[in-house]
Amino acid sequence: MAFLEFKHVRIAGISAAVPKNVLKNEGDAVDSKDYDAEAFVKTTGVRERRIGNLTASDLCIPAADRLLQDLGWQKEEIEALIFVTQHPDYIVPVTSCIVQGRLGLSEDCYCDDSKHGCSGWVYGLSHVFSLVENGNIHKALLCVGDGKRSYTDQIDPLMGHACVVTAVEYCEKEIDVSYKFHFGSEGSSYDYVYIPEGGARHPFTIHSFDKVEIDGRMYSGMQPRMNGADTFSLGITVMPKSIKQLSEHFHFDYQDNDYFVFHQANYALNKMVMKKLKLDLSKCPMSLYEFGNTSSASIPMTIVTQLKGKIENKPTKLLCGFFGTGMTWGSMSMTTDNIVISELVEVENNN
Repeated sequence: MAFLEFKHVRIAGISAAVPKNVLKNEGDAVDSKDYDAEAFVKTTGVRERRIGNLTASDLCIPAADRLLQDLGWQKEEIEALIFVTQHPDYIVPVTSCIVQGRLGLSEDCYCDDSKHGCSGWVYGLSHVFSLVENGNIHKALLCVGDGKRSYTDQIDPLMGHACVVTAVEYCEKEIDVSYKFHFGSEGSSYDYVYIPEGGARHPFTIHSFDKVEIDGRMYSGMQPRMNGADTFSLGITVMPKSIKQLSEHFHFDYQDNDYFVFHQANYALNKMVMKKLKLDLSKCPMSLYEFGNTSSASIPMTIVTQLKGKIENKPTKLLCGFFGTGMTWGSMSMTTDNIVISELVEVENNN
């Protein structure tokens, strides 16, 4: 089974950046005859989001600059940069190389991209930790999130723009509490959430932006499709199951954690997961009310915006649960230790 454990790494700090522009989910926020703003907000919990004309890399740069400044790290010390986004700046090259150049990092910096969606932060951490664990790389950055999409003709009231940067460093001495992971996947359900056109299987054509009506909403082939009912059912099943598998495999009681940070899919789904795990709601912070579903950034966004001031100065046990495109899911257990959490950076739109 896909269990991982890392004992020579630590998360030194986390920062986040969002567009300054706030979009509220009221009135005609969605191009659909069936959209009911009050019912949507009540069910999903998403009252407003941050939306801009900034790419994920545009958001990443100020977040990274702020975090490096707060940590006192020098740019030439960064030896690896992993970028996780579903909406890269270009098809080619990878966005991590663009960020390396814009940040002015060393030419010896290892760069790589991943296209994971809502599972992206935890998958990205396992990638970075694997690079750092043996001590060949001492300091690395993980950048996750999405900015403006390649499709601009419809705004999804659930999704928000954000990018989060996580700083990871090597620990020569084995840390007291390791980082523990469990991962799962079900590729046969890939079409629960996907964009049907634009890839090699269905290349882009002049008709890719032609719209068809699906469940009362208009979609083109370049816009994401989601089987909402099946995705919801999968989420409320796999996240509690993964957390129990993680705790059983590594022999700890998941109830002993200080906070539980779940992917911010929507309020109704997370409430169901909390109920299944019999969790105290006060231990389950949510950022979706103000920022929506920020995809791969949603778990660390919740840490930055909801737990800053609560966990920096004392060891804190966090248990994270996630699921996303693929379909993929899993859980992670970690204990923060003198973690630096930067103030949220708000970025003006490009001209």
